[in-house]
Amino acid sequence: MKRTIRTTALTVGALIAALGLQAGPAQAVSGTPRIDLRVLVVSDGGPATDAITAELASEGTPFTEVDLTTGSRPTIDAGFLADTVAGRARAKYQAVVLPNDNPFAAGSAEMSALAAYEQTYGIPQVDAYTYARPQAGLQVPTTGGYSGSVDGVQAQVTAAGKAGPFGYLKGAVPFEDNSPTVGESYAYLSTPAPGADFTPYVQATIPGTTTQGSLVGEYRHDGRRELVITFVYNQYQQQFRLLARGIVDWMTGGVHLGSSRNYFAVHVDDVFAADDRWDTQLNCTPGDVDCTNSSGTPSPIRMTPADVDYAAAWEQSHNFTLDLAFNGSGSVDQRTDNNGVDQLADKFIADRNQFRWINHTYTHAFLGCEQDTTVVPWKCETNPDGSTQWVSRQTIDDEIANNRAWGQTNGLPLDNTELVTGEHSGMRILPQQPDDNPNLGPALTDSGVKWLGADASRDPAQRQVGPAATVARYPMNVFYNAGRASEEADEYNWLYTSRAQGGSGLCEDNPTTTTCLPAPLDTSTGYQDYIVPLESRIDLGHVLSNDPKPHYIHQSNLAEDRIAYPVLNGVLDGYNGLFAANTPLVNLRMKDIGTELQRRTAWTNALNAGQVTAYRIGNTVTVQAPSGTYTNATLPTGSTYYGLGAFGSAYGGELSGWTASFGLAQTFTLPAAAPAATPGTHGHTHPAATAPAPRTRLPKGVSKQVPYAPRHQVRHSSQH
Repeated sequence: MKRTIRTTALTVGALIAALGLQAGPAQAVSGTPRIDLRVLVVSDGGPATDAITAELASEGTPFTEVDLTTGSRPTIDAGFLADTVAGRARAKYQAVVLPNDNPFAAGSAEMSALAAYEQTYGIPQVDAYTYARPQAGLQVPTTGGYSGSVDGVQAQVTAAGKAGPFGYLKGAVPFEDNSPTVGESYAYLSTPAPGADFTPYVQATIPGTTTQGSLVGEYRHDGRRELVITFVYNQYQQQFRLLARGIVDWMTGGVHLGSSRNYFAVHVDDVFAADDRWDTQLNCTPGDVDCTNSSGTPSPIRMTPADVDYAAAWEQSHNFTLDLAFNGSGSVDQRTDNNGVDQLADKFIADRNQFRWINHTYTHAFLGCEQDTTVVPWKCETNPDGSTQWVSRQTIDDEIANNRAWGQTNGLPLDNTELVTGEHSGMRILPQQPDDNPNLGPALTDSGVKWLGADASRDPAQRQVGPAATVARYPMNVFYNAGRASEEADEYNWLYTSRAQGGSGLCEDNPTTTTCLPAPLDTSTGYQDYIVPLESRIDLGHVLSNDPKPHYIHQSNLAEDRIAYPVLNGVLDGYNGLFAANTPLVNLRMKDIGTELQRRTAWTNALNAGQVTAYRIGNTVTVQAPSGTYTNATLPTGSTYYGLGAFGSAYGGELSGWTASFGLAQTFTLPAAAPAATPGTHGHTHPAATAPAPRTRLPKGVSKQVPYAPRHQVRHSSQH
């Protein structure tokens, strides 16, 4: 049975006894107010508000965070929320995110100020994770509802949700169930309270009934709107990732800075070369510097013409293009050893326009320091004065130029600004080589390289190497030295089981490793039954995180058992089962991914420096950003840019994209039907703010603090 930490349910009597506070009249607003495009997040340090701030940061949407756990935080009052600019009333925040429907003590002046602000300016409120109760528009769970684990539950977007903020989803919202022993998700399922104006957007069946209970819904009352979320989550869980875009769109009315898309690109390294094979007896790879217990019997893995046909047909059937990182010398060596014959290269060259191509250097040489491989692990050779011996600039030039010449001679459609070096060499690699090869940058200048592949597991952030910006690539846990499923499972067992189980003991020596196995996999079934679903889930998690970084595998994984395809199918089929046709996967080539990352960095830096001003007055949005940056925004379909034409491109039922900023104010015109804030009228009272929602304990498996940044009392930021 699963272990869960259950939340103590409050009795109905206890809820009725909760005290509310009386509210004063809302302030009148004369004329159309200015609404700044910034979100206020009031956080209690829990995972739900942290998840929403992480989503805002990922999209590039500015926010201010007030941490309720910090005594020196600012007071939320009328002056904190609104003021006047050039004689026009200004709302400083277009939306408010609270940890629950009311995180303040009974009689709180801060909750009263927030309620008045929301009503006066038509500002929506997100209740990040709240108890189902009448104050949130729902019946308490003890009235025919449910409180408890929802691991493995298949929730559904309602018709209203599809017509509203979650129209990018096909319908299903599966809740993760990754462990049979750990509770991962906890929720309150309930129906609308009698008389409440409540519309469920995402719901699931209440256990033991045929009744649907709300998980996400909109509660309208007394001139205010709340998005009521009654399940706990963190930023990494799939159920949140599926709904995150819609939560932001709901709170902003689809008008906000920043954007979100789902990206997936796959690089296939070592094309034309042959990859060394894992030896299941030696537990190492003959040919690698660390395989010292025996030379073994070389049995390299290389694709065949039939594998090319399969790859091309797979691409066509999945509407997806692979990026092939090639080494021309692999074909030259094959022809030398086979009387000029290389059927693989002939087939690839004939079908060259079915793929995208990336220069992976001519021989796949190591381009960092000169390696001393007489010791394990290897170390850098040194000069007599103790300085590092570096691979020369000329050698790097030749590796790039010779491979480019081979590709051009054979008609490959190359982009010469892209490069992936063998093993990402030339760049720093710890612990042996803490610095980039100083000859790498000048060689990239010689070759006109602007985009350089990096390993996201060791160099995740984009940075400059000479004239080139790095493009970090996620390594898939489908090993380069495995062409057969049994080899993959055998090596997996070696890496991720204990010494007592016949493994390497890596997990014993590195307790933070998360892929450790409780017992060895069956080598005949372990790949398909365990590794494929795990890797597919990890990779799909990247896709759903608005992360454009590509993934990479090796040509060996498209040969023999073709073990990469089950993982790729898991990602693509899983995605297609979740998203509507208006939200396709974005499959970019390397230079376009690099450009996206570069623009995001500049945009985030400008936001963090307070150099971006953005606001809405009626159906006009004005944005001013520093010259040289690109403005990132999401707007409703039909929006125009400077009145000259459509803004951005369609995605997820909206328009989004980048526009060049020249340091001047940019103007966007929204369609007449775009939802707008509706200010309250003088004398209209806002609703009574009630006592705080009952505190809920988090289920085991949901972290309270997400350790991606130190916390501050107030944070003005677009990222953490």
